[in-house]
Amino acid sequence: MPEKKTVERARRKAREGKAPTTQAGEFVREEMEHVKEGKHGAASRKQAIAIGLSKARRSGVKLPPPKKGRYSEAARRKAQRESARAREAGKSISGPKRKAA
Repeated sequence: MPEKKTVERARRKAREGKAPTTQAGEFVREEMEHVKEGKHGAASRKQAIAIGLSKARRSGVKLPPPKKGRYSEAARRKAQRESARAREAGKSISGPKRKAA
């Protein structure tokens, strides 16, 4: 779960009309700080960047999935799934039976 101030900084960048990669940079920065502080053991900078981009996608930043051939097919599918879940987060999931109850 990203910190509140990180999400706010990313939203501010979105309001300013900055690119999605700039917005995602806030999440990557937070992740780099976590690695420096020793909050978790990301093995490399590349791994910390991947974690940050994943958090950004889950938070609703409109980042495209990685290009084909650059990362594994599983990573591409996961990125697509995260983006789709973030888009659907605001929509109601429950069906008519549950609403009527």
